[in-house]
Amino acid sequence: MLVHLPIIILICLHPTPIVDAVPKFDVAWECQFEAGSKEELDRCVTDETQAREQLQTEWAQFTPSAKTQCNQENVELQTCLEMERNVKKEVDGKM
Repeated sequence: MLVHLPIIILICLHPTPIVDAVPKFDVAWECQFEAGSKEELDRCVTDETQAREQLQTEWAQFTPSAKTQCNQENVELQTCLEMERNVKKEVDGKM
């Protein structure tokens, strides 16, 4: 019976993937729900593209756990990561 214990443990574990690259979202698809006109759609796509480019330059400074958590929460990824980083800096500064 104990021979099967390692198999049971491995089956029960939920692996947490480490996000090592900036996720790519279909910004045109996302923006079409927010935009009312062609100009708003173009502005939304431009803003999202610029945000991803900025995130690309900052990606290495975020912890793997913050990347995973923020990606799973399906929130504004950059905002979530920046909040995680700022909280960590504040906690580290107090210690």
